[in-house]
Amino acid sequence: MTDTTDSSTPISRKSNPHKTGSARAALHVRDFRRIWFGSFASNIGTWIQNVVLPVYIYSRTGRASFVALLIFAQLGPILLLSIPGGVIADRVDRKKFLISMQAVQLCCSLLLALFAANNSPIWMLFLAQLGVGIGNALNIPAWSTMLTSLVPPSDLAGAISLNSTVVNGSRVIGPIIVAVLSQWHVTTSEFFAINAVTYLFVIFALLSVDVPEIIRDTTTGWRRFTFAFRIARERVVVSRLVLTLASFSLLSLPYVGLFPAVAELNFGISPQSSTYQWLYATWGLGACLGGLSVSTLFVDVDNRKLIRQGFAGFAVSMMAFALAPSVPIAFFAVFFLGAAYFFTTTSMQTVLASGLTPEIRARVMALWFMAFGGTVPIGNLIFGPLIDRYGSQWLLILGSLWAIVLWWWCDIERIERDNSNPTVL
Repeated sequence: MTDTTDSSTPISRKSNPHKTGSARAALHVRDFRRIWFGSFASNIGTWIQNVVLPVYIYSRTGRASFVALLIFAQLGPILLLSIPGGVIADRVDRKKFLISMQAVQLCCSLLLALFAANNSPIWMLFLAQLGVGIGNALNIPAWSTMLTSLVPPSDLAGAISLNSTVVNGSRVIGPIIVAVLSQWHVTTSEFFAINAVTYLFVIFALLSVDVPEIIRDTTTGWRRFTFAFRIARERVVVSRLVLTLASFSLLSLPYVGLFPAVAELNFGISPQSSTYQWLYATWGLGACLGGLSVSTLFVDVDNRKLIRQGFAGFAVSMMAFALAPSVPIAFFAVFFLGAAYFFTTTSMQTVLASGLTPEIRARVMALWFMAFGGTVPIGNLIFGPLIDRYGSQWLLILGSLWAIVLWWWCDIERIERDNSNPTVL
């Protein structure tokens, strides 16, 4: 591969009065701010759909395995298409590509609305959701690289933390909107239509900003697709972070996609009730604040230390959630569970992205998204049928115990001490 450099004009932070690496510093950049607000609005729609769809499928079938199947349609493509998406992001006009992927997801969400309105067969909903998943999988690497290129490298931590806030803040607002609009008899199909409309916020935001471009590398053929794996093989910290996240997603995070079944089986909370929506929103609020705290309360703390603290907090809160004897205690535990979840993953992503130059970030970060989103649906497919038969408490306990293992295994400071080679990261 021929080394390349970022061809866009470096973003200066001379006029930025806020603390380096903080969320406020990232928001001070006009183009980042526009994209951030557009993404926030769109993600609210996404989480309206993510709350409503599993409940709709579970209410029609009564089986967690069918919910897992729909989650696989949404997230499974990330496992197969993240690498091609990263390669495409380095070869095409990113702005046009990102807009086209938003349009694909918009159209497929409209199909979901149509199929739900007519109580179409589950396989038709699966295909529409698969279309959303494919658009999202191809979009993620280009989106992640574009987002981090809008701020100076020194403010990367703030940008990543704010992106976590987008995902998790919308997890709070989305269920609240569902709870409120459900009282006004808004139907499932209408919720899906609302989500489709929110993609326009991102499209308009993209049209209003300049997306930095990078010089294209000269890598050809199959090497373009294997590049990220070669980097992971050569850099032990990259491989450790990716493998940690993959196993975390597989063994500790299936409860996220199977949340309706967990709420009903563990706590007797109906997925169609307002109590469920508030439980989900409480978890999302914790996740939002956990991700944001990395670039606010803990902006001066080494992210390598935060990773281990996050795994310890996740293990404790997951066990508390699993063994909660009542619904009020479950609400308390799930807030801290959400906080620890995104506190940990945001810290991990910051460490990974900070060690990658702009010209390789899209392709290497594709491995991150494969590990994050791609393994979750596999876990759902494995554990969904087991939950149908044996309940869900054991799954939460398993997730807690595995987080303890990762607390020991993902000690990045120790790994860097043991590997003094300058190419570690």
